[in-house]
Amino acid sequence: MTTPVIVRTTARAGHMVSAPPVSFAGVPWRDYHGVLLPYSAEDGPRNTAGDLASGFARTPRGALLAAIHIAVRANVQWGSRVFGPTIERQVTGPDASILLDATRRAYERLRGDRPDGALLSRGYVVLEAFRWQGYSPEAASLDLVSAGPGDSDVTVRAVARFQLQWQDGDWRLLAPPGGTWVGTAAPVDSPDGYVRFPSGGA
Repeated sequence: MTTPVIVRTTARAGHMVSAPPVSFAGVPWRDYHGVLLPYSAEDGPRNTAGDLASGFARTPRGALLAAIHIAVRANVQWGSRVFGPTIERQVTGPDASILLDATRRAYERLRGDRPDGALLSRGYVVLEAFRWQGYSPEAASLDLVSAGPGDSDVTVRAVARFQLQWQDGDWRLLAPPGGTWVGTAAPVDSPDGYVRFPSGGA
């Protein structure tokens, strides 16, 4: 899985709440090709057909879950059957089409003899923590901390900022500037100072 990224946006946040409460009580974490993701009967995703995820509540927890699920599924690693419809339907902003084109080109370079749409590999990233930058029923901004294996068995962590907008009855993720995730991650030493996910995610 590609390292998460910092996304900048010009979206209007409205009257954002700096730290809306989010409870993970009763929220199961399920395996998604090696990455544990949270699911909520109340806040989504309500539709997971075809390995995709949509249908998130217009709540703080719904926005957080949408950021996690959309960002993960927009990755080239899971194949065009996943990242294609995810980016087409759930990523918005002026650079969304550039992101889709770049991801498709990357997939074609990487898939080799695999059939079109095939999974490239399993994920080895752990979602550890998050921190709100702001939330309103129209827009949300938050940071996610993830960890993965680095060289010499060293754990590498990165913090990523994700921006969302409420559009057409669901949360949409804003595409990164220039339509690329590469080179926009920020390293972080630990998840200290962030709200840690329960044991299911870490």
